[in-house]
Amino acid sequence: MAAAVARRRRTVTGRIGALALRVVPAAFILILFVWPIGALVRRAVTTADSVGIWELLERTHALNLLGFTLFQAAASTVLAMVVAVPMVWLVARVQIPGSLLLMVIVTVPFVLPTVVVGVAFRALFDGPLAGLHISSGLWPILAAHAFLNVAVVARIVGAAWRSLDPRPAEAARTLGAGRLRAFLEIVAPRLMPAVGAAAALVFLFCSTSFGVIIVLGNGEIRTLETEIYTQAIGYFRIPEAVALSMVQIVVVVAALLLTRMFTAPAGSDGARAGRRLLPRGRQWVPVVAAVTWTVVVLVGPIAVLALRSVRPGADGAWTLDGYRSLGSSVNGVTPLETLRYSLTTAALAMVIALVVGLLAAVSMHRSRGWWTVAGNVVTTVPLGVSAVTLGFGYLIVLASLPSSVSSSPLVIPCVQALIAIPVVVRIALPALESIPGRLRQAAATLGAGPMRVFVTIDLPMIGRSLGAAGGFAFVMAMGEFGATSFLARADTTTLPVLIGSALNRPGADNLATAMAASMLLVAVTTLAVIIVEALRPRTGGLL
Repeated sequence: MAAAVARRRRTVTGRIGALALRVVPAAFILILFVWPIGALVRRAVTTADSVGIWELLERTHALNLLGFTLFQAAASTVLAMVVAVPMVWLVARVQIPGSLLLMVIVTVPFVLPTVVVGVAFRALFDGPLAGLHISSGLWPILAAHAFLNVAVVARIVGAAWRSLDPRPAEAARTLGAGRLRAFLEIVAPRLMPAVGAAAALVFLFCSTSFGVIIVLGNGEIRTLETEIYTQAIGYFRIPEAVALSMVQIVVVVAALLLTRMFTAPAGSDGARAGRRLLPRGRQWVPVVAAVTWTVVVLVGPIAVLALRSVRPGADGAWTLDGYRSLGSSVNGVTPLETLRYSLTTAALAMVIALVVGLLAAVSMHRSRGWWTVAGNVVTTVPLGVSAVTLGFGYLIVLASLPSSVSSSPLVIPCVQALIAIPVVVRIALPALESIPGRLRQAAATLGAGPMRVFVTIDLPMIGRSLGAAGGFAFVMAMGEFGATSFLARADTTTLPVLIGSALNRPGADNLATAMAASMLLVAVTTLAVIIVEALRPRTGGLL
């Protein structure tokens, strides 16, 4: 009798726990994502002055903006795929000393604040590449987008290639096929799903790019993303901004659907994956060439930024004025104060993202059928939705709330956490699925309840993965610019927002301050990525 009561109690407790696992992430996403997007939609339906949405789109030349947004995203994607080819080969097929450093070099650009990347490429095209006379405009934007997104290509395609069963290609070589023919006819077709998934993600990120275009567009390049900001903040034309946001949401949803089409596995078999090449003799020639390409493409812009931060003027004079100015006020706040605030909010956002993301991952792991699919979609959408669109939605929602809520110190960390939650889920869910079921069954047989099984079995085994997820959440929160730029006030300015503000102010001193502050963010981001790479289990994938 007592045993039956205990079993019934465990069943009830398990159901309550399962419900809580679903309710907390669902409520967080409902409030922080669905509500502001819903507010945008409602505002679009009830636009002022009885003006229809089609007239608003005509006023803002939305079709032209849409066409250019898609064009630059497609061109950026092609360039990123081409630039990443040697890096994919290094990551997938070559084993060399310093592999950890290589992965750090590949990963850092992806998690750098986009405004910092914009500053770095402005320094590059105003400095060593000044002879090209393209310091702003389309080409610098495409180059910066490729720089930002090669990590997506290298990690997705590299992981897929590394996990392929090598025996079909080896059989083709045995039958007389050359190395190139074996790759083109056997390996390349099996990599196409991974290539498609990487290209779709890069296209998604480039179509919602904001910081890069703001910095490098010089006010001449306009996309849906930048025009939403201009209409809402620059001109305070709310109906026009809402109409453009609706177009942007359609683009994002279409890109997400395209991404989902390519998420099928590439026929990998990790147990039979081929060994990576240990170069010898002449084999070092392509390896050195690929490493040199990687360093030039990914380290070069940051090195130029570091140089310009101490030599900002056209006269070539060396100075530390940019770094000294970090203690001076910019729009009422010093860069060092914004760094402290950015570190605090990023740490808080990391904790929120870890808690909500882990609950969502556990719920999806324990669920089956439609709930798993729905959870995957819901937790992925915030990663791709335009940060500017989201920030505009927050602006509308917060205007209707009491000041005690709209000015809460938790607003910005929660917004930053929302962007990072998909990354936490993508890391934690595979880690949970890799835990042998027999361990949980043995603990349950010995009388452990679901919570105790999770604390004593699951958490210790996914600890490294959670550490990596927390690191990625921290650097993503640290560099968030689009949504935060809508919400920041004088006392809640983050370092990326301050850099953008300094760039908009004339004078060499403000440029030097922006570059020095950018180097601060580069240092913090690089340190975080090194820690993440040291903690991350070697399971492949995007992250």
